[in-house]
Amino acid sequence: MMSTTQYASFKSRPLYGTLSPVSATAHLVVAEGEGSEAVKTLVASASAEFLDNATLIYAKGSGPEDATDAMQALGFKRFHTSATATASLPRLNAALDRLRMGTQIYLTGNESALSLFVKACADAGQDYQGLQTEHHGSLARRMQCVHCKGITENVTTQPAECAHCGLLLLVRDHYSRRIGAFQGVNINAEDPADVPAKEEMF
Repeated sequence: MMSTTQYASFKSRPLYGTLSPVSATAHLVVAEGEGSEAVKTLVASASAEFLDNATLIYAKGSGPEDATDAMQALGFKRFHTSATATASLPRLNAALDRLRMGTQIYLTGNESALSLFVKACADAGQDYQGLQTEHHGSLARRMQCVHCKGITENVTTQPAECAHCGLLLLVRDHYSRRIGAFQGVNINAEDPADVPAKEEMF
C-alpha cells in the first residue's frame, strides 16, 4: 500500500507509507537498519498466524544499532540476516525466485536500501504498486550520473560528485524505478570553473 505523501513535486519521486499486515498466503519482509522498528510494529498488529507463513530478511545497515537479536526473537518462520542492504540482495533474489502466488511483500529501511529492495522486486517481475514500503533512517540517495551512467551510493550533498567520471552533479528529485536511483546532471557544464559549495541535503 503506497502512501499519498510526496517529498517533492516530481511524480517519479518514491512514495512511502506504513507497513500494515494484510491477508495473504505468505509474507516476505525485508528490512534494513532502523526499519527494524517498522517490523516490530507490523508483527505487533498482525494475526497469530502471520509469523507461521512469513520470512524476514534483515540487513544490519550502517547505523550503530544492531537489531539482529530483536528481529530473530520476533519468531519469523524463516529468518536471514546480512551486514548491509547490498549483501542481502542474493538472499532477496533467491526468495523472489521461489515466491508463491499471493505473497505480500513488505520493505523498510533507509532511502538507498529501499531503492535496492524495490529494484530487486521489479527485476523479478513484481508490480511496485503491490509492494508495501516504509521509510526509516537516512535519506541518503543512490544517484545515477546521466552522463556516464555510473551509480554513486549514499549521496548526502547537493551538488554531489560522480564516483565514476568525477563530474559535479545536481541531484534531482527525478527517480528511475528501473535503475533504482535518483538522476544527477552536470551542474556546471557551461563553466567548469564555477564550482558551487556542497551542502548536506539528504
